[in-house]
Amino acid sequence: MTTTRTVASELLLILSLLPPALHAQFPRSQHGSVTQQIQATQISISYNRPVARGRELFGALVPWGRRWHPGADSATTISFSKDVMIEGHRLAAGHYSLWTIPEQPPKSWTVIFNRGVGGWHTNYPGESQDALRVTVSADTASYMETLTYYFPLVDADSAVLRLQWGTVAVPLKIKVVQ
Repeated sequence: MTTTRTVASELLLILSLLPPALHAQFPRSQHGSVTQQIQATQISISYNRPVARGRELFGALVPWGRRWHPGADSATTISFSKDVMIEGHRLAAGHYSLWTIPEQPPKSWTVIFNRGVGGWHTNYPGESQDALRVTVSADTASYMETLTYYFPLVDADSAVLRLQWGTVAVPLKIKVVQ
């Protein structure tokens, strides 16, 4: 009779014998999500969370001036249940993949909301799918080991969504459309 412990041991042995290339096909980052309600508008972000692990992040792992997907594995998605204003620009309700073009300070970053969803984090769907591009100034922040999205400020009709990794934070001002 096979015990649960024996089966678990056998599975671990089998997994350890798989070639490293096969391991690379499976997501290695933890999944995260955050949702925020502002009046009757729901905002949801779904992403995989890369970890710095001592690596130099911006300007090295993430090159300046090149399109970057802020997440890991599958593309980060953001959805809005109703139309919103992002940094003063209207964005229709819907589901978008999120991309950025990081710039070395003091230059502003470009944040891209793209209609192409469901892809891998390295497969940008193309500019023809862009719903909105906004520019924002990145902030210096206390160190964050794992990439994180959060809402540090929520008011009656607006919020700030913050993307943070390492010592870089990118705030996005979101206002509900009345």
